[in-house]
Amino acid sequence: MDSKSASLCAALLLLVLLCSPEVYAGDIVHQDDQAPKRPGCDNDFVLVKVPIYVDGKEVNEFVGVGARFGPTLESKEKHANQTILALSNPPDCCSQPKNKFTGEVILVQRGNCSFIAKANVAEAAGASAILIINNRAELFKMVCEANETNVDIDIPTVMLPQDAGLSLEESLKNNSLVSVQLYSPKRPSVDVAEVFLWLMAVGTILCASYWSAWNAREAAIEQDKFLKDASDDFLSIDTSGSSHVVDISTTSAILFVVIASCFLVMLYKLMSQWFIEVLVVLFSIGGAEGLQTCLVALLSSFRWFEYAAESFIKIPFLGAVSYLTLGVSPFCIAFAVVWAIFRRVSFAWIGQDILGIALIITVLQIIRVPNLKVGTVLLSCAFLYDIFWVFVSKWWFHESVMIVVARGDKSGEDGIPMLLKIPRMFDPWGGYSIIGFGDIILPGLLVAFSLRYDLLSKKNLRVGYFLWAIIAYGLGLLITYVALNLMDGHGQPALLYIVPFTLGTLLTLGRKRGDLENLWTRGEPERYCPHIQLQPSQ
Repeated sequence: MDSKSASLCAALLLLVLLCSPEVYAGDIVHQDDQAPKRPGCDNDFVLVKVPIYVDGKEVNEFVGVGARFGPTLESKEKHANQTILALSNPPDCCSQPKNKFTGEVILVQRGNCSFIAKANVAEAAGASAILIINNRAELFKMVCEANETNVDIDIPTVMLPQDAGLSLEESLKNNSLVSVQLYSPKRPSVDVAEVFLWLMAVGTILCASYWSAWNAREAAIEQDKFLKDASDDFLSIDTSGSSHVVDISTTSAILFVVIASCFLVMLYKLMSQWFIEVLVVLFSIGGAEGLQTCLVALLSSFRWFEYAAESFIKIPFLGAVSYLTLGVSPFCIAFAVVWAIFRRVSFAWIGQDILGIALIITVLQIIRVPNLKVGTVLLSCAFLYDIFWVFVSKWWFHESVMIVVARGDKSGEDGIPMLLKIPRMFDPWGGYSIIGFGDIILPGLLVAFSLRYDLLSKKNLRVGYFLWAIIAYGLGLLITYVALNLMDGHGQPALLYIVPFTLGTLLTLGRKRGDLENLWTRGEPERYCPHIQLQPSQ
């Protein structure tokens, strides 16, 4: 393998390991271990939709957070009452209001007394609910103080961000008739986005595996041909199958995860708008290269493009480049540039997924697991990496590093670009279902290895390993989505479920069939030189 190929592989693999191996849908229910529940103060922290009507017309919708205390909010918009909004006087609602209320929702400022005190005063004054304006742009979890006993509140309490409160105050001071609804819709048990994302992940691994296995088979046939003819040219042939293929070693498998952890911390610490821009540029370059590789390989299979694929021209710094590559490259570059410019529009996820899938397939052609031993080390390290940065990192950083990076917090973006994502079509909260590249590529390396072994061993699907490996991957990813929905959308480390399924299946089958030693060490069936006749021992 030349230095150029090695550099390309290293860059692509680092890109893979930079991405967040995680499945995420977005949280609508939040837990807080620092503010434990107690009788009368045991609500979950839920996000609340607050549609705003001015003079009978809906003009806006804000999102707030419900308090630990008070009644449970309605979950359906059609059952939520549209109630008139009024300002509190005094604004903080820490003492008896000067005006009496007859079922209005009152708008108050945060501060000067506890949330419980405000809610008790508002309820005594005749309000049907209380909206508390935070003094910051973000939301704050409203809990009960340890020494408060009067927590039997019968009206909903919701906090709004500062900008929402200022907008409502301005409308009320203009003598407009302002009314609101308060409801907290629940996510559907299953969203069609998760089904399509599952199909995309499994389909990507299927395509990449068959392409990788086909290349390995062609290389093996070519090698056998040279061996049979005893050609002198065999000495100059690269028997690895391709000069653009890199086999991972055990040491590099461990090193990759260590480097990935360092880069993940760097992403977490440096997460900002400019850093996301850097990642977008890197992703666009990798995506354009991946799309070009896939399109050239696809078009080369048609006879109309055979001549263009087999005719080359020398270009400075690039070497020999086929005419087909020259024809496809401008389209791929333009596609990536257009996506980067318009990535914030609602349908940009389509371009991101196309570039992402092409990049994943290309990486799975370039990087290979040579045997089950390396695959076991790589996936075991990735398994621990996933668990640590999703769950254990909370103890040191007070939040999940992996989830923060995947969401792109503090960056002003919807998340890092190294993700496949689909909008949640039937979810009232909207958002995206996402899956990190690592959740596809890392187990995909093992699945592709199983198909290469099957083809070289001339095993059919029934007696081979590939069918069981791809089924195991699909089941592992399915269990991930089940866990995601059971956890109310909290991000899940997909490799926690995928690795035991895929790796466990291959290890168990290999041992049962007696192939484990060969799978573990060689990674391919033993092949004999067809022109050498073995003499029986005397």
